Amino acid sequence: MRRNPRAFVKREVEAQHRINEKIFATEVRLITEGQEPQLMSVSKAIEMAEEQELDLVEISPNAKPPVCKIMDYKKFLYNQKRKQKELKAKQSKIVVKEIRFGPNTDDHDFNFKLAHAKKFLEEGSKVKAYVFFRGRTIVFKDRGEILLLKFAQELADVGVVEQLPKLEGKKMILMINSKKK
Repeated sequence: MRRNPRAFVKREVEAQHRINEKIFATEVRLITEGQEPQLMSVSKAIEMAEEQELDLVEISPNAKPPVCKIMDYKKFLYNQKRKQKELKAKQSKIVVKEIRFGPNTDDHDFNFKLAHAKKFLEEGSKVKAYVFFRGRTIVFKDRGEILLLKFAQELADVGVVEQLPKLEGKKMILMINSKKK
């Protein structure tokens, strides 16, 4: 038997807050705009909400007595979703771009990769540059370190070194973060 995934989401949303007849308490503290909170029975509070063609929503179920508010529940959920979406849009997503070198990389290849790294850093991405030692080239560790330090020096105007060259297995890794925020 296949279930509708949206139906599950709706049940989950409804479980977030109790509304109208789903409020189990006998007495609630009702919050209305421009007035002091009032203690009243749930039935009277639901009646007041129906008169205004709105919903009675339990905001704080753990309080004694539970705190409720009269509002348009669908509009409340919509606004909550919109706020979450805005917060998510404002979050910065860190993108890490990788650039691979060999220990014997020539100047032309170095400059070509340097131009790409500058572009990545100007876009706001991090750059992970590494020298990969294949086979017996591991004896050229010093060349790899010199290459990465030269790379970091060339990018000093657009990036900040986050991690100096460090050998991890067959790779020597350098991390550079963008100056632009």
